[in-house]
Amino acid sequence: MDLNKISFRVRYAETDQMGVVYHGNYPQYLEMGRVELLRKLGFSYKKMEKNGIMLPVISLSIKYKKSALYDDLITVETILKKTPSVKIEFNYKIYNEQNDLLIEAHTVLAFIDSKKNKPMRCPDDLNEKITSYLQERK
Repeated sequence: MDLNKISFRVRYAETDQMGVVYHGNYPQYLEMGRVELLRKLGFSYKKMEKNGIMLPVISLSIKYKKSALYDDLITVETILKKTPSVKIEFNYKIYNEQNDLLIEAHTVLAFIDSKKNKPMRCPDDLNEKITSYLQERK
């Protein structure tokens, strides 16, 4: 499996009466993608929060192309384009089993020192891992 891809089936509870994924569920799918990408790079949200680092979403945009349906196997592709600073940006594409593009999305998250409730720079160890990851993808 690619470092930046995760796949899972759409659950019944995520759909409306017509079996179409409710539009408000896509941000959760994006979160799953970025959490797993960071985990595969050796960083978990849980560990970062334990170390006093929060990562709230400060911007979210989604372009809906086609609906996901109940029981579809969907793949979330999470893309990091640049080394983070005080913010980290992710691009996403979600596909179904037929490789139809369902959505394109973009999120921006800010690194926040939870003790001071102030923005902070990306931790050096995460920055190094992301820089290395980006260089390998070129």
